[in-house]
Amino acid sequence: MDNAHDTIATAAPFDTAKLDRLMDEAGLDILIATSRHNVQYLLGGYRFFFFEVMEAIGTSRYLPVFVYQKRHPENAIYIGNRMEKFEHDLGRIWTPLVKTGSWGTIDAMGLAIDHVRKLGAPAKRVGIEASFLPADARDHLRAGLDDVELREAHFTLERLRAVKSPAELDLIREASERVVDAMLATFRNCVPGMTKNEVVARLRHEEQARDLVFEYCLIAAGNSHNRAPSNQRLAEGDVISIDSGGNYRGYIGDLSRMGILGEPDSELRELLHEVEDIQQAARRVIRPGAMGGDIIAAGEAMVKSSPNRAVLDFTAHGIGLVSHEAPRLTATGPVPYTPYDADRPLEPGMVISIETALLHPARGYIKLEDTLIVTETGWEAPGDHGREWNSSRLMARADQRR
Repeated sequence: MDNAHDTIATAAPFDTAKLDRLMDEAGLDILIATSRHNVQYLLGGYRFFFFEVMEAIGTSRYLPVFVYQKRHPENAIYIGNRMEKFEHDLGRIWTPLVKTGSWGTIDAMGLAIDHVRKLGAPAKRVGIEASFLPADARDHLRAGLDDVELREAHFTLERLRAVKSPAELDLIREASERVVDAMLATFRNCVPGMTKNEVVARLRHEEQARDLVFEYCLIAAGNSHNRAPSNQRLAEGDVISIDSGGNYRGYIGDLSRMGILGEPDSELRELLHEVEDIQQAARRVIRPGAMGGDIIAAGEAMVKSSPNRAVLDFTAHGIGLVSHEAPRLTATGPVPYTPYDADRPLEPGMVISIETALLHPARGYIKLEDTLIVTETGWEAPGDHGREWNSSRLMARADQRR
């Protein structure tokens, strides 16, 4: 995977027949993608390094644009920033047509309009990503193609990405393994007196050392349920919950593990095992053909039977290029959407995040979050280590014995 950035796609790196079918279902003739994650997907992993972190430039912002005409991948075009000519010269962009002359939103969309006009065939319905299309670019598109209907294409693109390719699954495996390794290294270095801010800084360092882009860390410590980084200081015996997203070449590793300054007592062991039992119950139903809602039902049934049900929180969601993508499993999770996949079968290649949190009033915030890949026979769980209490003291002793 070390040479992933130099991979050169010479043909469409996605299932064009599937996209054509999805566009038929949505009534779309043309697709104009402008979100960085969907443009990356449609380009087979390419993402311009210069705007990896920032998007603003001058008086506008970077706007990558991918245009696809239904049933005509040979007419696909990528419109990028002027500096992306360097990437094009290296052969990293597969589309038959590439325009690298834009600096902002208006000129990028102007090139897209010109391309659609030249396609010849009438384009009556154009799919856009409204949440990822700046207002000025959308207004320019409306004015430039005033005889077309603009339709939302978010769902079409999400369904295209719902089943991951083997190459995508490799990236998700790497992201998950590296995030958990970074968490364990962070727990190993926790000591009384450290602030939560210092723990997060250490995690950032550990993730970056593993070639991850650090995205966030939700951290709770002691008996507090507040998960924002702060100057709260760790004390002997504190439990530490780390929930972090680390990005590996566009794909998210989003997992949660528990640490402790000292050694867990029997009550803490029992509480974490209860969380683990719920996680395992949800896993047991995952297999091709099972309904997506079965995962939610299995976890919720365990929660309802628990004496701690009033302080337990369980959910599951799809994950990949973004968090909470397909499959959509529930309408009652933290991110509101229609549970499209609740009564549809799971497919090999789908990726699901399962998470259970116990907000104990005296012992603190106790959580596990895992990533599950649906396989041909069941599931696979990359990054599936460090699931017990990770004691900084015991880890240090083990290191000394080595």
